[in-house]
Amino acid sequence: MNRFLFPALLLLWCTFTACGQQKHPKPMPVFTGPQTKNSKMEKKTEIATFANGCFWCTEAIFQDVKGVEKVTSGYTDGHIDKQPTYEEVCTGTTGFAEALQIVYDPTVISYDELLEIFWKTHDPTTLNRQGNDVGTQYRSGIYYHNEEQRKKAEYYKEALDKSGAFDKPIVTEIKAFRHFYPAEDYHQSYFNNNEDKNPYCKIVIRPKVDKFRAAFKDKLKTQ
Repeated sequence: MNRFLFPALLLLWCTFTACGQQKHPKPMPVFTGPQTKNSKMEKKTEIATFANGCFWCTEAIFQDVKGVEKVTSGYTDGHIDKQPTYEEVCTGTTGFAEALQIVYDPTVISYDELLEIFWKTHDPTTLNRQGNDVGTQYRSGIYYHNEEQRKKAEYYKEALDKSGAFDKPIVTEIKAFRHFYPAEDYHQSYFNNNEDKNPYCKIVIRPKVDKFRAAFKDKLKTQ
């Protein structure tokens, strides 16, 4: 869908439903597998790669998270090993998903906590769709960088399904990370740079960000 043209029906859509959920969020299950420990004496960052719909929306959320040092909007898991354009990705024929590359400090925010934000800030039960954004480029996906990330992603997906946290089964794909290409410069920090310029920011992104901040007060960079 062309996000530069927004008819009045968008006003009917921008329900956050706990950032995409059908029910009130239940407590996240606890992962009991091995945890990565990092010395606080030597700072070590790690990377998470998520696809959960329009990266204009999801970037604005993860940029607010305490412990997240950098968020890059881009494209991942395509059929070709070369930089795609936004226009090519929008055709839905490249296999690429709009995604985020998140650099974070695991001594401040854990991968488990990032996964919790991921699950609760989009609808992981709609295949190739987030609201009015429809196409394979808007699919829900976790692209793990190591075995621990894979185990945690699969654990939470299964546990959330069993708990009935969502009305329908989770369709999020969990795959090994292959490649990530940063999106064009104008996509980076899009909400921060365009809130007063593009109606999409006020109609769709701002309500999502406000509800995220209300639900995750303890995870915000600024209280």
